Amino acid sequence: MRRRTALTAGALVLTASALGAGPATPAAAVAAACSGVESDFNGDGIRDTAIADPEATVGTVPRAGKVHIVYGGDKGALELSQETAGIPGGAERDDQYGFALAVYDADADGCADLAVGAPYEDISTNADAGMVHIVYGSAAGLNGGKAAKEHIQGEGTTIGGAAEPGDWLGYALAAGKTSTGSPYLVAGVPGESIGTVEDAGGFVYIHGTAQTVVGVISQNVETGGAVPGDAEIDDRFGASLATTPTHFAVGTPGEALGTVTFAGGVAVFSHTLSSGHPKPLFGLGQDQDAVAGAEEAGDGFGTALAMVPYRPSGATSTTESLLAVGVPGEDLSTTVDAGAVQVFRVTAAGSFTSHMWIEQNTADVEQAGDAGDFFGQRLAAVNTAPGSTSSGTNTRLAIGVPGEESAEEHQEKGGVHIVPLVGAPGASDAWIDPGWGIPGEPAPVQLAGMSLAGSTAGLYVGMPYGPAVDHGVHLFPWGTANGGAPTKTFKPGWDGIPAGDTAFGAAVR
Repeated sequence: MRRRTALTAGALVLTASALGAGPATPAAAVAAACSGVESDFNGDGIRDTAIADPEATVGTVPRAGKVHIVYGGDKGALELSQETAGIPGGAERDDQYGFALAVYDADADGCADLAVGAPYEDISTNADAGMVHIVYGSAAGLNGGKAAKEHIQGEGTTIGGAAEPGDWLGYALAAGKTSTGSPYLVAGVPGESIGTVEDAGGFVYIHGTAQTVVGVISQNVETGGAVPGDAEIDDRFGASLATTPTHFAVGTPGEALGTVTFAGGVAVFSHTLSSGHPKPLFGLGQDQDAVAGAEEAGDGFGTALAMVPYRPSGATSTTESLLAVGVPGEDLSTTVDAGAVQVFRVTAAGSFTSHMWIEQNTADVEQAGDAGDFFGQRLAAVNTAPGSTSSGTNTRLAIGVPGEESAEEHQEKGGVHIVPLVGAPGASDAWIDPGWGIPGEPAPVQLAGMSLAGSTAGLYVGMPYGPAVDHGVHLFPWGTANGGAPTKTFKPGWDGIPAGDTAFGAAVR
């Protein structure tokens, strides 16, 4: 059976493994009880939290995966797996249900819905073809109303085409609502073969309350315009995703630029449909004059992406975006794989300019760039006031540095930078790591920064690796100080979450 391999040459080597339904409720009754609050699955007006353990054993099935829902307001917890009533399929070895998560209101009823990716799901005889579920929120809670919807590839399915071994549908997910109010879900298929080109990759675009499926969209095809780049072996187009109401970005961390392998690239699209497809706008790569740095083997430009709405000073509406691109394999002079992040401003007209370059050697930024830090391996961002002029206070970016070590005995302990997206990166930045803000004791291979999620509630930092006693998810204020404490911690055995885990917090929303 084909299993996961590294997405980029020079990517971080992970030595700690990689990363009940009730009767249907009438839509009108559900809508009347749902609040419209972000990530509110049960309609009570309080934000809820979804935390995945994709390597969890379900029954006796190892690495089948499960997702824990913690209801806000101390209202208990719910566990979802493919053995839960109302969830399609069944738990199978190595499915990794919950590998990726996204939250949005898919049916526009006011209750948040959960998209769950299981990229290693076998479809018929096709190992690791992958799958995406949409589990609906309701007044009775998540999965308490209508049955979950399954998206897979194959004849007669929602996506169509053909399921193939190693497609990895659901490896990455991003979702939200467009500026016109239409719900959308983008699902990466980074292992998709295009003709005879293996692992070229692609993505599926699912939009509207009818969940109209557009896909699989790959490079070098016409979809209301030419998608940037050429479909090449090991490109892994769709391995990373980021969205705002006006734009979305698709990472290609394995992209070769000329003879430079695994240099990486990014394609940016508009949600505006052209001939029924999202409109391609432009591509980004370090072989372009407008993009900082030089293309180098193993840079992995686009390994991680984050995107927020942006309103410049003087603007009367928010139609632009800021796109952060992680380049974790970037060499800083002779410092190999120190990593960097580039931020771009994307205009309403579909053009871009370079906005910011961030590394650990940037003026006044905490820490210093060292070999193997992999700064930018994961990213999360927020705009807490999208209807106001963007500033360093309301637009923030979290940068995972999983290779960071503070002492020889704490190799790959990891850590997280939090920086402003407007103004100088070092003007109001903060650093947290295990034992310094992140609860628990420093230890080797904790890989802090490998699980990040941003929301208006704060920054979620998952700690699925290292000593089991320190596994958990911590919610930090975006304005936290250096070494600042979380406002909320989720752990196995707390808040109704069952005790015991394998990689609790590997994904969180």
